[in-house]
Amino acid sequence: MKFSTACVAAMSVSLASAGGWFGGSNQIVIKDAQKVPGDSPLEFCDSDHSNDIIKIENVDLLPNPPESGAELVIRATGTVFERIEEGAYVDIVVKYGLIRLLATRADLCEQIGNVDLKCPIEKGVLSITKSVDIPKEVPPGTYNVFADVATAEGKPITCLQATVKFGGSKQDTMGDL
Repeated sequence: MKFSTACVAAMSVSLASAGGWFGGSNQIVIKDAQKVPGDSPLEFCDSDHSNDIIKIENVDLLPNPPESGAELVIRATGTVFERIEEGAYVDIVVKYGLIRLLATRADLCEQIGNVDLKCPIEKGVLSITKSVDIPKEVPPGTYNVFADVATAEGKPITCLQATVKFGGSKQDTMGDL
């Protein structure tokens, strides 16, 4: 699985009411973000989440932080308050340090296939467990991922961000948050 596909798969989990990483702006805002409950580097973006269609209740990554060349298990739960239809999208920004690796808009319904879901996503409680392989070729360094997810009409679904450091000690990684 390519590194960008791993990012998409992981964020798809969060979009489907669990954890991962997608993006949506040219700027990453970490200073005032709120931690997503669970054992993961995920944080909610610094914005009002009272109207989000998905309430993410817990995201656990094993191992946390993710390691290059290892399997990553993502467990997530949340509640979907409105049916999510075709046309929903996610704006993704991935940075390696200060270098922007990826800035794109992706079709949410296409991407959630990476976590064995499909559109429409119905209202209700959703639990996901997914394993992905992180390629050993992931260069060491700090990665910032930002994902802003919305319906075709622009209504907020969720917005998440994470900072993950590959190639350092776990203590070093946690210091970046």
